[in-house]
Amino acid sequence: MDAGTIDMKVLEEVCKVSYRALERAKGEVKPGARLLDVAVSLEDYIRGEGYGLAFPVNISLNSEAAHYTPSYDDEKVFGEDVVKIDLGAEKEGVLGDCAATIDLSGKNGDLTEASKLALDNAIASIKAGVEIGSIGAEIERTISSSGFNPIMNLGGHGIGVNDLHSEPFIPNYDNGDGTLLEEGMVIAIEPFATTGIGSVVSGSVQEIFSFAGEALFRSLDARKLYGEVKSHYPHNPFALRWVAGLFGSKFSLYAAVNELLRAGAIVPHPVLVESSSGVVSQHEATVVVEKGGCRVLTA
Repeated sequence: MDAGTIDMKVLEEVCKVSYRALERAKGEVKPGARLLDVAVSLEDYIRGEGYGLAFPVNISLNSEAAHYTPSYDDEKVFGEDVVKIDLGAEKEGVLGDCAATIDLSGKNGDLTEASKLALDNAIASIKAGVEIGSIGAEIERTISSSGFNPIMNLGGHGIGVNDLHSEPFIPNYDNGDGTLLEEGMVIAIEPFATTGIGSVVSGSVQEIFSFAGEALFRSLDARKLYGEVKSHYPHNPFALRWVAGLFGSKFSLYAAVNELLRAGAIVPHPVLVESSSGVVSQHEATVVVEKGGCRVLTA
């Protein structure tokens, strides 16, 4: 996405607060802490700084690559886990996006370093006129030379106004895409490394959803949820825990969710799990492409 359509001052703001939240996470993610408490703390920090949320804070463990966010009654705590934190702030439709991996196991430092080094090397290769496939080739080379596999069906992406995943797609391997990066493009570089075969599938957990379109509902609970989502989350994904307070029971919440799903009013973003149960690490930064390189905004 061309930065010419994005207010660069606002983009720099949201990326800086996104990065500060990510740095806070490194002090809050520790054995025995509840995932829910960390997610709420980071989201409250971003809101407290005067920004919205580009998407719910993702806290994905071990073989989970992305899209795990705690439910409103989640009691899961951190143990000896490989923890991916993925988050972003929002202002006036302008979005930030960054991620890092925290190895609480003490056993996966090489894996964590592989995705971090792949991010650094990819960033170093970016400038206007570079082929997109060559960025993927650099990510693949770095991860493979570290003894791991890149996740082939995940990757980076352009970022637009109210559009977190716009063109172009930035692969984690050489997919032969000869499209050239253009000066001013805003893109997220997002290497995933794994001990597994290098692909993800949708898991059973669904706690993140997006508004998808107009619909009519009979039940009061469905109308209540629909009105809340349409009014407050028309563009960006939301977590069910953000709307759980509208309902008197878990059954009422999920019954309303299912009614909206059947009507096509919302779409789910299920947890993505490495297909061979491999452990996954992830690092991500938002950059703007420049003539002779790129500028990292989430720093």
